[in-house]
Amino acid sequence: MQENYDKLLTYAYNIVGSYEDAKDVVQDVLEKYIMLDKSNIRHESNFLIKSTVNHAINFKARQRKKEVFGEWLPEPVSFDHADTKLIRDETASYTMLVLFERLNPKERAAFILKEGFNYSHSEIAELLEISTENSRQLFSRANKQLKGGKSLTHKPYPGSHTELLEKYQIALAHGNVQELEHLLVSDIKLHADGGTKVQVVTGIEVGKTATATLLVYVQQQFLVDKEFTFQIFNHQPAICFWENDKLHNCHILYLNDNGLIQEIYSIVDPEKLKNLSKLSHI
Repeated sequence: MQENYDKLLTYAYNIVGSYEDAKDVVQDVLEKYIMLDKSNIRHESNFLIKSTVNHAINFKARQRKKEVFGEWLPEPVSFDHADTKLIRDETASYTMLVLFERLNPKERAAFILKEGFNYSHSEIAELLEISTENSRQLFSRANKQLKGGKSLTHKPYPGSHTELLEKYQIALAHGNVQELEHLLVSDIKLHADGGTKVQVVTGIEVGKTATATLLVYVQQQFLVDKEFTFQIFNHQPAICFWENDKLHNCHILYLNDNGLIQEIYSIVDPEKLKNLSKLSHI
């Protein structure tokens, strides 16, 4: 049952974008399954996957994002944490989870099943109770909106994450805008999520000079003297800032093929940070 649970949790997390919500989705499915008459269920695993995927789709469709300070971002996870039961290789990268927010729940599910779990369109059609042609249309629409440019689990830059993160942290700590600019692509985009409790300076910033200037300002105003660690969340490098062993802010980075920072996701929302710890580090 543990193997089933891990797979179901991974499906649910990829669709809903929140580990806590994914656990609730799977728990609901398993509780209902226990009470079912199973005499007509021929394949337990397939039945549970179908139930979980559809329950996750319905949950995502019903879910209304809370009004937050900044931009709503998904909940990151660390695969090295003992309580994280997701299947590493089948869990979406953080950048993909952000991009998935452009999709409706069925498009999201069709893309994940095809790209992440190698389902055929006929299998997706059976799972979602739609036609094969509809499955192809959902996948095609999803692929266009995602621009077809990133894989489900982003392949890391072959250079050293630690080296890049060290340069990033040193430039921040010294307030060196020019050095920061050297690490960023020209059209860098910074996303910030403060949740419902923490006000952020801005939700989105674009461009290397504006982004570097904002990062230095935030560092000097809010992150000075905070302990930092380098970690991996959702296949991507991150720098975390701690206050009394409590995670205060993390910057998850998306690197291009040349090792420059293309996207920064700054998460300050305490609800999304509360389950992350110092257990994993680069």
